[in-house]
Amino acid sequence: MILKNVKVFTEEKSFQDGEVAIQDGVFVERMEAEGEEVIDGEGCYAVPGLIDLHFHGCKGYDFCDGTQEAIREIARYEASVGVTAICPATMTLPEEELIHILSTAASYREECGKGEPLAADLLGVNMEGPFISAEKKGAQDAKNIISCDTAVCQRFLDASGGLVKFVGIAPERNGHALEFIRRMKEQVHISLAHTNADYDCAKAAFDAGADHAVHLYNAMPPFTHRSPGVVGAVSDSSHVNAELICDGVHIHPSVVRATFKMLGEERILLISDSMRATGMPDGRYTLGGLEVDVVGNHATLTEGGALAGSATNLMDCMRTAVKQMGIPLETAVACASMNPAKALGVYDAYGSITPGKKGNVVLLDPDLNLKMVIKDGVIIRR
Repeated sequence: MILKNVKVFTEEKSFQDGEVAIQDGVFVERMEAEGEEVIDGEGCYAVPGLIDLHFHGCKGYDFCDGTQEAIREIARYEASVGVTAICPATMTLPEEELIHILSTAASYREECGKGEPLAADLLGVNMEGPFISAEKKGAQDAKNIISCDTAVCQRFLDASGGLVKFVGIAPERNGHALEFIRRMKEQVHISLAHTNADYDCAKAAFDAGADHAVHLYNAMPPFTHRSPGVVGAVSDSSHVNAELICDGVHIHPSVVRATFKMLGEERILLISDSMRATGMPDGRYTLGGLEVDVVGNHATLTEGGALAGSATNLMDCMRTAVKQMGIPLETAVACASMNPAKALGVYDAYGSITPGKKGNVVLLDPDLNLKMVIKDGVIIRR
């Protein structure tokens, strides 16, 4: 397959007029076989398939449903909107339930592999709970919160068959957090998630080896001039990546722009944090066992009104970052494809349109409308 007359996103984070060649499911320098399909891209942007490394569900399904059907339907919807690889998130649930969810994901990965063209590839799992704080629980169920524990964490890692890539903690919960980080950081990325930590506590966690911040600004203390909190600690820790939800609800556009200036584009990961209502009509849904009311792209707990994830997929979040928040397209694409691939340790196969990598590419017209999705060299939407 050859996509001609497109603006190709490069590893240098720029667009160049040219063409994209895909053979046997991977990008190639040039076609070696004759008779390949040639598609006129009509001047569209050609960007790598996006990677969402923190979301919960869509189309009525949630990753924590704990079924292969849920994972499959989630993966198919995500691929259809140009998100060709996923790392869904768990909620704060009982240990035995989480182990079942992780075991199911491991079985799905073993049976389906990473090559079903109609479905996004399952690259990992992002554990948002249960090692969080009650004070900043957000839409998590407080009754299932526990302090970070290496033995419990190891059971999670073992159940997932290596799929768990991030484990979130609230380091202020007990006196063992730093030891937990030091013992587990070689096996999994440690994030700060749903935490009430102040600057000193968060900075100590990052200095001990934590290297990730879950949905920056949300479910953590505010960033102020005398109490910079987790956000200030992230800013001062150059090895730490930060997730941002750019759905137009969770973070003000000015704060998004300021965060890019503060951290730099290399450290920012665009996520959707989408729940099962994404791609569905307005109504009442559930998240982690709690009821959520969804109106437009606002998802709030029925009881209490706290934000409960988003109802926006990552492609729409990236589009919002560009069209409503003033983030350059080149930067937004990198933060939704290249940076997540690097954070997941899969940049050798995902995240850029580079010969030898998986042939996942999305065509966007000048207004950033979705025109075509190609996964593993197969057109799945046009």
